[in-house]
Amino acid sequence: MKLSFLLWLASILPQPTADQVCLATTVYLEARSESKVGQMAVAEVAMRRRESGRWGKTVCDVVRAPGQFATTTTRSRVMDDPDAWNTAWQIAGRSLAIWALPRDRRKFVVPDADHFVLADSVSPGWIKGPPLATIGAHNFYRIN
Repeated sequence: MKLSFLLWLASILPQPTADQVCLATTVYLEARSESKVGQMAVAEVAMRRRESGRWGKTVCDVVRAPGQFATTTTRSRVMDDPDAWNTAWQIAGRSLAIWALPRDRRKFVVPDADHFVLADSVSPGWIKGPPLATIGAHNFYRIN
């Protein structure tokens, strides 16, 4: 499946199915080689951003915000690992279900994190201290 097809599909699907497609796509692109905990952490960042409203009102708006997630920085990507896609789809569904709960009943992997970056990458200018957590190859931060 091509990334462009998935994002187009999300644009015509009703909510919340569209959000699950967008979130699964983000989890797949950003963290498919990570553990399920690492994938949940990536999904959690996107969901926290949606809840804040700063990056958009829907998950699709958030993950399509320019330069924020791999859905906007990856070109012509083919989703060619069906097992990884299935896991990302399940993680996205679980994350959406958790965020549908009242705030006091949600269990978080990376509480307060609203950004992440590959741990071995060049440090972006927005990093102002140590990460809240490191899970797999990602460091998680609270910036906003």
